[in-house]
Amino acid sequence: MCGSGIGMSIAANRFNNVRAALVHDEEAACLARQHNDANVLVMGARFIDASVAEDCLFAFLTIPFEGGRHQRRILKLS
Repeated sequence: MCGSGIGMSIAANRFNNVRAALVHDEEAACLARQHNDANVLVMGARFIDASVAEDCLFAFLTIPFEGGRHQRRILKLS
């Protein structure tokens, strides 16, 4: 977490095999995992309250990557 989360997302995504996702709600956290196989969760403290952040974290840690049609996109990032 940082103020906006934008700078952290940019910095994290500079590294190979890192797929950092900036999320503001639980649905975005779910989709980041399901469709993009995100492996780093980024949240902006100025834009998200503690209970929503907890929901995002729980979703991010428990939702699996769906693979399938989304796998092709992930392979293009490597």
